[in-house]
Amino acid sequence: MSTPLELTGLTKVFATSSGPFIAVKDVNAVVREGEFIALLGHSGCGKSTVLSMIAGLDRATLGGVVIDGKEVVGPGKERAIVFQSPCLLPWLTARQNVELARGQITHGARSRTHVGADAFLEMVGIADAADQLPAQLSLGTQQCVSLARALSLEPRFLLLDEPFSQLDSLTRFDLQDTLLRVWEESASAGATADKSAKTVVMVTHDVDEALYLADRLILMTDGPEATVGDILEVPFPRPRERSAVLGHPEYHRCRRHVIDFLEHHAHQSRASALDAVLHRQSA
Repeated sequence: MSTPLELTGLTKVFATSSGPFIAVKDVNAVVREGEFIALLGHSGCGKSTVLSMIAGLDRATLGGVVIDGKEVVGPGKERAIVFQSPCLLPWLTARQNVELARGQITHGARSRTHVGADAFLEMVGIADAADQLPAQLSLGTQQCVSLARALSLEPRFLLLDEPFSQLDSLTRFDLQDTLLRVWEESASAGATADKSAKTVVMVTHDVDEALYLADRLILMTDGPEATVGDILEVPFPRPRERSAVLGHPEYHRCRRHVIDFLEHHAHQSRASALDAVLHRQSA
């Protein structure tokens, strides 16, 4: 059986006025069906670059993104992305922003053809904001609309690019809980219907957020030439409650492991056979 999502030798080189800039190099990872993955690292380590290539918004210089044995060559309806900013159309209401996305999928591709935009707004807890324009909504509520819009596409892969990074702490905690609830409910519904849960790949630089939400943490070394430095299995059972995670006997060990990596190991640079290829390309 083919692997749902695989990153194979993923490398991205940008042309700059001072010469080639290798943002990420030789990134390899396998993501299992229905898994919640967090890409974690310092700012500027290429996390968003990797996510952009998974989304098909950018092409790899070398290597690639493979879904079910086929290389990704562009965006696809099986992948939906939520960015750091809500990116809503300001002249449309919350409902209309979701309806616009919902209309992009064919009836045959929908598992719930009768479900409209309001159901997805209700799913993320903002049904009462359906008739309001983005300018009338708080940033947190706008980001909920953005999440509802992505979910309305019924994607197999949900890609999140630091979606809560611009929010205050209390709002961020609320939206983390909302995301976790929606994802765990989809996993439960998928199991009942003999279908897999959504696979989530989330970019973050928040250690506690990653430990609370994810099944595994992919820890990135610093850029340039950022790569996978370590992978941590998160031991907390599901469904999760924040208090239970924080009180788990393994929580502080996992947190120390990640912080130790970021402080002492993220700066390491490992030579590889790919260096010769990149050198020839830049010569």
